[in-house]
This record gives sequence, C-alpha cells and structure tokens, in this order.
Amino acid sequence: MGETSNDKQQPIFSADADIRVAATPLDVYAVLSDLPRSGEWSPECQGGEWVVGAPAEVGSVFRGENLRSEDVVAWAPVVRGRWTTHAQVVAAEPGRTFRWAMHDSAGEPQQSVWGFDIEPAEGGGSLLTHHFRMNAATEGIKGITAEMDAGAKERFFAEWGDKISADLAVTLRRIKAVVEQA
Repeated sequence: MGETSNDKQQPIFSADADIRVAATPLDVYAVLSDLPRSGEWSPECQGGEWVVGAPAEVGSVFRGENLRSEDVVAWAPVVRGRWTTHAQVVAAEPGRTFRWAMHDSAGEPQQSVWGFDIEPAEGGGSLLTHHFRMNAATEGIKGITAEMDAGAKERFFAEWGDKISADLAVTLRRIKAVVEQA
C-alpha cells in the first residue's frame, strides 16, 4: 500500500502486534477477512453483517455488534455495554492485507483504521500483524474527551492506548487458535 499524506501525520493512537501462524497467508486471510466471525477473536466485536457491497471487498460496509465491559477505562465516559458500529473496507488483498475505516454517525469514514498484514514466514506459515492507527480524533474520541482537562486527556490517551495494544495481542492469539484448529 502506497504512502499517503495521512501516513505522514503523527497519529493520536498507533499500535501493532504480530504473531506467527502455522498456515498459509491465504488461509489466514480467509479467516480474518470474514468479519461476521469476528466474535470468535475480538475482545469487543461480537460479530455482525455486511450491509453494503460484497463481503470483504474494498468499499463494502460492515455493521459490527460490540460489547464493552464496565471496567474498561472505568473512570472515562466511554461507551459501555452493547453498541453498533459501521466500518468500510479500505484495503483487501487476499493473502496480504485487509483494512477497514470506522464510520462516524453520518456514515463517513474517519481516520481510524484497523487492519491486518500477512506475509509468508521464514520456514513456513505466516507472520500476521494486526494494527490500529487513528490520525485525527474521531467523533467518539471528541465526545469522550470534550469535558476533560489536559491531565485527564493525557491519562485517557495513555490508558486507551494500553487497552488497544492489549486487544491487538488478544485478537492475534485467538485468530491463531481459530486458523490452526481449522
């Protein structure tokens, strides 16, 4: 994927994690691009359905059903319980990359992109990288931090960043288990 002007911005959040999976890049991709199954591996997304376009194709939109526990950054006004999101596929190259941008409440993509990159691993299998990048505050982040002073915002961004990093690692371990049990 080529570099864009958004890639040059200092992101608000940026995290990645990787894991080796004993399967081909195409086999790994076939699982992780099947977003309705994401409840099998995501700490928050319980699954959902494709609502626009063909499954897993660039431009297609997925509605995710999510669940967040009360203890996640408990002091901050984040969404808790069940909620729905919409995301648009922005990159889909079987065996290589799969990425989606979160929509705002008006249905427009935000600069909040989740994704996976896959490459053949030396000695066999695949190296799977899961990443998240937010270049500009999303509608949700603006709402969460609107009433916070500078110290609270700094604390929130640190704790939310830790949460995202932990979620990426959990997601990868679960995908690895799903793929390798297939």
